[in-house]
Amino acid sequence: MISARSISLQFGQRTLFEKVDIDFSAGRCYGLIGANGSGKSTFLKILAGQLEPTRGHIMVPPNERISLLKQDHFAYDEFSVLTVVIMGHQRLYEIMQEKDAIYAKSEHSNEDGMRIADLETEFADLDGWNAEPEAAKLLADLGVDQNLHQLQMKQLEGGQKVRVMLAQALFGNPDILLLDEPTNQLDMETALTLEEFLLEFKNTAIVVSHDRHFLNRVCTHIADIDFGKIQLFTGNYDFWRESSELALKQKRDANKKDAAKRKELQEFIARFSANASKSKQATSRKKLLDSLTLEDIKPSSRKYPWIDFTQDREAGNHLLTVEGLSYEAEGQTMFADFNLMLNRGDKIALLGANDLLKTSLLRILMGELEPTAGEYRWGISTTQAYYPKDNTTYFNSDQNLVEWLRQYSKDPHETYIRGFLGRVLFSGEESQKSVNVLSGGEKVRCMLAKMMLSGANVLLLDEPTNHLDLESITALNQGLIKYKGSLIFASHDHEFVQTVANRIIEFLPNGTYIDQPDLTLDEYLADPKLKALRHQGSTR
Repeated sequence: MISARSISLQFGQRTLFEKVDIDFSAGRCYGLIGANGSGKSTFLKILAGQLEPTRGHIMVPPNERISLLKQDHFAYDEFSVLTVVIMGHQRLYEIMQEKDAIYAKSEHSNEDGMRIADLETEFADLDGWNAEPEAAKLLADLGVDQNLHQLQMKQLEGGQKVRVMLAQALFGNPDILLLDEPTNQLDMETALTLEEFLLEFKNTAIVVSHDRHFLNRVCTHIADIDFGKIQLFTGNYDFWRESSELALKQKRDANKKDAAKRKELQEFIARFSANASKSKQATSRKKLLDSLTLEDIKPSSRKYPWIDFTQDREAGNHLLTVEGLSYEAEGQTMFADFNLMLNRGDKIALLGANDLLKTSLLRILMGELEPTAGEYRWGISTTQAYYPKDNTTYFNSDQNLVEWLRQYSKDPHETYIRGFLGRVLFSGEESQKSVNVLSGGEKVRCMLAKMMLSGANVLLLDEPTNHLDLESITALNQGLIKYKGSLIFASHDHEFVQTVANRIIEFLPNGTYIDQPDLTLDEYLADPKLKALRHQGSTR
């Protein structure tokens, strides 16, 4: 268990937290959520003892070990991969270092002998003899090949370093595990491995993530940061979101009797409980849900943007034909002999470890890059709208939001533009904000507004959920599910791909690709024949 007591934090005039009291218990996994800038990562650092609060204190029982997923990969450049993982258990690593130093001496004193005896006892108590095998297994499970284990960290690629740091955090069965965006840069299969680890984890886990599938699968509770406070809710992310909406609906329904409201709550809980898996974590969550009362659910103050893409006209039968498309960048082949026929109603998810490959393909289709070979043809009835991963060039001006959005609107009237901005959560004076000072999430909402105004019948999106908070991701997700046009998009968000895509195209490391229609992501990942194909294509 770890507890926060009267935690307050101020940066200058800004108060981030005010008298926060919360307990995190063993056997539970907490999803720490909040709007962008609400202080999720900061609160994890306070829990880990890396940041001192302005007031209040953190309470941890004696001898309980906290493990925090570290973000500074370069701090370990001179250490071997296996050593970096073991360093996750600081005391065990210190013992190993001291033992090695004493054994390296040419002569040993009586004091050395007595010290070695103490160290060996503590080493055995901490299961030190199994440290290297455990670290190696963690690395292998997270997709770090055995031939990399003895290399120095500086010899690894960025994605491999992320996996090593995650293995470091998980190593040694910590009592309290703090994970900040642990699924970033993980492929979907490795993310599933992490989910399985957390589902069987018996101690306290607190995670920050924008991955709704991850939060839904592993969390027993949601800790919501709002207005400088943290409220605790039972259930996973979807349960928190839908129960908040139910609470708001019931609050508005003043004429409805308590008995009817309780029956509605019981039916709602029963639906979520029925989806519990056989894991210990999900079984625990089911018991907690069953014990909820009407008073336990509360409405949320969160706001969701309005995302609704409509087509000015429906496309014909010939949307996009790609034949023998190839592209090379800096001497490296991104893809070769790629063929595609985009059908009306297709919603294609582009998967694969190489993000630059997917970005390059989308930029070629939008005419921003020239292919090395092959050709593509858009149908004459198609209109395209594009969301680029890097949108900075769109905001290099001192225009305010109204002026910026007006240039993309068929209706130039200020009342219309302001109304549209209000739908994506820029209301009142915010609409006069200069576009060159917008945050990452605000820029994404502006780009989505621009795309909605286009009336395009084909959308191309490159990692559109990056920088968005959970509310905006949910709104975008629902908007694309309802969209009647065709779609090609790249995303690492499991829930997003699972619920939007009706066709999967995965680019494999050996240069081949799989084009699989009529399967959801979960069906695609579970299919044994496709698994075999993906395994064959996993090495160059």
